[in-house]
Amino acid sequence: MSFEDEWASVRSTSTANVSMRLNQVAPEPGGGGGSADLGVDQDKLGAIGSAAYALHGRLAKDGNHARTSTTEAATQLKGHDFLTGSAMAAVQETWDSQLKTLLDACANISNHLDYSAASHAKEEEDIKAALAASQIDQYLK
Repeated sequence: MSFEDEWASVRSTSTANVSMRLNQVAPEPGGGGGSADLGVDQDKLGAIGSAAYALHGRLAKDGNHARTSTTEAATQLKGHDFLTGSAMAAVQETWDSQLKTLLDACANISNHLDYSAASHAKEEEDIKAALAASQIDQYLK
């Protein structure tokens, strides 16, 4: 088979396959099967928010466990002209900065999930009220 014949065959096969792929998108795993409803699982939001809150509490306590001893060791080593003392102080400062960033992230996750759950519950009640009002309006016409 010549190159031109093989190329024409591959091109015609790929064209046929492309048109078939464009006609339908494969369903995503775990999709709703045609249901367009937005659902929020309050229990899952609550569990994730609680885990973030618990992690924040543990990090605030355990993240500072070695602060005093590290600071004292760095001070004593620097006092005896060891370069390790300055390096240890720099590590402690970096640790403090990273710990604060992580604590802020945990707090943000917990707070945002609390807000999202409350906001969704309020929106759900507003939608129910609007639907109830629209059904009453049907009977008045």
